[in-house]
Amino acid sequence: MKRLQQHFGHLSVAWNADALALSAISGFGVQTIETVLMERARRDPAQCLEQHLEANPDFWTPFDRDYPRLLLEIPDPPPLLYYRGVVVREENQGVIPTVAMVGTRDPSDYGKRWTRRISIALAQRGFTIVSGMAEGIDTEAHSGCLEVGGRTLAVLGTGVDVIYPPRNQRLYEQILGQGLVLSEYPAGTPPERGHFPRRNRVIAALSRAVIVLEAPSKSGALITAHLANDYNRDVYVLPGSLDNPRSQGCLGLLSRGAQVILGEGYLLEQLGSMPQLDPDPTPTVITATLIPDLEPELQQVLTAIAPESTLFDQIVQQTSLPTSVVSSALVQLELLGLIIPLPGMAYQRS
Repeated sequence: MKRLQQHFGHLSVAWNADALALSAISGFGVQTIETVLMERARRDPAQCLEQHLEANPDFWTPFDRDYPRLLLEIPDPPPLLYYRGVVVREENQGVIPTVAMVGTRDPSDYGKRWTRRISIALAQRGFTIVSGMAEGIDTEAHSGCLEVGGRTLAVLGTGVDVIYPPRNQRLYEQILGQGLVLSEYPAGTPPERGHFPRRNRVIAALSRAVIVLEAPSKSGALITAHLANDYNRDVYVLPGSLDNPRSQGCLGLLSRGAQVILGEGYLLEQLGSMPQLDPDPTPTVITATLIPDLEPELQQVLTAIAPESTLFDQIVQQTSLPTSVVSSALVQLELLGLIIPLPGMAYQRS
């Protein structure tokens, strides 16, 4: 979706693009293009939208002002993010800090106790708790926060109307009253194994920091922690016993540089040192605004350059223009102050 937007300038243009135009997009091979054309031919956009809105009245796209700002920092933000509950705009803008708490579905009494203690301490200091509403650590994190009237976000691997596990029905209803339930999957989507690792990337991206309470050596919580590292989020770990299999993943994270939790006060002090985000930032929505009076080839090259670093070869591939034409266009765009050259034959928007 992001590549389509950057290449065509607007997704409505991408919707009407022919096979040749789609073939210029990285990742669009023959089979994908055939599928796109076939599915597009049998769908009426207006009818599809009407049916979708009937089942999914509340959702954001990356072009909406209320789309969570932190999600726009990752390479693959959800094209659609469905929600239920109480929306707080300052939270979506990153002004109210969000912290993820994740861990095993089968925690020890030690893990449960410290999860609640930390969740309560963070909620009382104004942090929003993000977790996945799974059994175990997730449930304790949400519950501790709700207990003291705090805000909590539950990111699901199902549709926002599907409660999983079913025993968390009451917790789900409480979250709707004091926070948000979020998902990138449309209403009615059942739990499927492949959904939860992708759900974990949303948990990591939505949060300024990720706390792992208890996690064995093979755990979804470790996926969240590794993604948090990729997204430049801080990772904090509750230390555990070498004799406890539920702590092996946490100890492994500590050996790779995660920060150890030495108590609620220590953690609050560390989190309090995070820089505050601007409450009204310049929008970072994925856009490719047309610049008036640019020659078509200049506009095509500019559209192919992302806000982040884009290699020269990628620009040539996306535009399908001769190398000499791309080189000339890049020089002109640089002189116009629209792009910035980077080391390694790369460019980015200015």
